[in-house]
Amino acid sequence: MQIRKFLTIVEETLEEAGKELPVKIRKAAALAVIKNPFAGKYQEDLTELMDIGEKLGGILAAKAVEALGIDKNKVESYGKAAIVGEMGELENAAAILHPKLGKPFREAVGGGKAIVPSAKKMGGIGTAIDVPLHYKDAAFVRTHYDAMEVRVSDAPRADEIVVALVVTDAGRPLARIGGLQKQEIKGEDGLR
Repeated sequence: MQIRKFLTIVEETLEEAGKELPVKIRKAAALAVIKNPFAGKYQEDLTELMDIGEKLGGILAAKAVEALGIDKNKVESYGKAAIVGEMGELENAAAILHPKLGKPFREAVGGGKAIVPSAKKMGGIGTAIDVPLHYKDAAFVRTHYDAMEVRVSDAPRADEIVVALVVTDAGRPLARIGGLQKQEIKGEDGLR
């Protein structure tokens, strides 16, 4: 794995719709810009990218949790995304994000029974992506349906991939659309 750079972003929301929040809501994104070993060529076996995803799952999750400055068990939401430069293909992002990244990500955030929501796209330098988020132990907790937009100003270059993991310490500010609340979850199947 060849990493060109890491980037960590922390967003703190103190007010929403002119109303001061009782506690600030924080999101942290940790991103890595890596060389795409398969840029410019079709590769049938994507195991190398799957293994990179496994390594990045632990590294980036730890960086994101550290950026929030909370115990890993206090993480409430999570999500992942990747942007592949023009010499790669969308399946390169899928190989990083899906088969192996989830286990070390979940370990770094103190569990997580729900599927880790994801997004992937092709793009050039400065491309932004919305990293989808939901509650880590029950996907149907509406208060935590959210996203965080991230980008790296000089990436991805044509032969690179940007990988982003996001964690939060709360749901959306002033969430009030009803539905399952986090204190009501059973946490058995990752859904409710």
